Amino acid sequence: MSATIHTTNPATGQPLAAYEAWDAARIEAAVERAHAAARAWGFVPVTERATRISHLATVLRQRMEALAHLVVTEMGKPVGEAEGEVSKSALTAEYYAEHGPGILADERVDIDGAEAWVAHEPVGLVLAVMPWNFPVWQVMRFAVPSLMAGNGVLLKHASNVTGSALALQELFVEAGFPEHLVTTLVIAEGDVPEVTAGLIEDDRVAAVTLTGSNRAGAAVGSAAGRAAKKSVLELGGSDAFVVLDDADVEVAAAAAVRARFTNSGQSCVCAKRFIVAAPVADAFTAAFVAGVEALRIGDPREGDTQVGPLARDDLRAAIQRQVEESVAAGARLLTGGKPLPGDGYFYQPTVLADTGLGMPAFDEETFGPLAAITVARDDADAVRLANATAYGLGLSIWTADPDRGVALARRITSGAAFVNAIVASDPRLPFGGTKRSGYGRELAAAGIREFTNTRTYWVTA
Repeated sequence: MSATIHTTNPATGQPLAAYEAWDAARIEAAVERAHAAARAWGFVPVTERATRISHLATVLRQRMEALAHLVVTEMGKPVGEAEGEVSKSALTAEYYAEHGPGILADERVDIDGAEAWVAHEPVGLVLAVMPWNFPVWQVMRFAVPSLMAGNGVLLKHASNVTGSALALQELFVEAGFPEHLVTTLVIAEGDVPEVTAGLIEDDRVAAVTLTGSNRAGAAVGSAAGRAAKKSVLELGGSDAFVVLDDADVEVAAAAAVRARFTNSGQSCVCAKRFIVAAPVADAFTAAFVAGVEALRIGDPREGDTQVGPLARDDLRAAIQRQVEESVAAGARLLTGGKPLPGDGYFYQPTVLADTGLGMPAFDEETFGPLAAITVARDDADAVRLANATAYGLGLSIWTADPDRGVALARRITSGAAFVNAIVASDPRLPFGGTKRSGYGRELAAAGIREFTNTRTYWVTA
């Protein structure tokens, strides 16, 4: 079970580092230490946990430049976005340091003749299978509330961001958390399915969370079900960005560019299907294409770069296939549509028009700089098109009448609905999906309680 993990700089295609993958004995030792650390941490008072979480925010800000540099070199995110990822993680730590003790406090219930309350107690050691597209934020989004709740973390990060995973492990220790409480497992790609399944079955692992593909989510969810363990899955997305006939077209188009091409389009919560009312379709399309063509593509280390490379060459190939097959099925290519020549895994920001059911750009998750525009006849048609997907993560609706936007949103299935705003996660609000976008919630009170034992106490004199 041992091999070597190689990481590559996606902006140059050149090798970065090599890591020795762990064998079974090393994994076993790590799990045993993590389990012991988690048991001890569960008895630490919640106020002390909050103090460590607060210090974590400080350390994140102190290490922002180094962490951002590592993220940029491992997966190609523009440096400004990488720094934003670290900053958002720090803000989330501050949120839970302030609000976590109150969220986790015992809830008294009036019962005649008895004293009763509901407690939210740690479950123990949680396995986290995390993706490469937000190497810091995805981990912190889960780990901060989970640690606040008194749990330990076994982190199985994506292999192409192994350096980031190990850096995060060190960062938690620097912030004052016990050694081994957050443990990064270095597992060769070919061993991941077998090792993950074994960890889920392990009695020392209490629960599992995964952010990733539907295939990986199905495997983890089914393994957790067989083991009768709690799981949270945050999977793919094909979010609709709906522009109604009364929307401010220029404002909506500018927001659409940001919504689609953040992280070079490599985000489950990026808007992907742009469903536009017929009366404003031409004006929106023209403004949107102009905004896309003005995006600055280049070296992700440069502060003015807006679109960097895709994280891997196979991801670029997948986008090329989706473009070619969609055009063959009748979509119109308005801009982009080709890999950029030279080093690295760059792809032109691309816009397709006349897309619809039966085309990969509409039916599949497009994980890269590809936007699909579809024209809706009226509000009912917009609802039909928005719902015509296996996914249900986020939804963005643009209109001059917010009440109309909310009413329309209630007819479309998603985990979050934003009116006149871009879909984004916020530590104050629950985040998660429906349908094939997964289940369970992260962030806010719902997120911190996902991995607690909601326990009833009843005491009579």
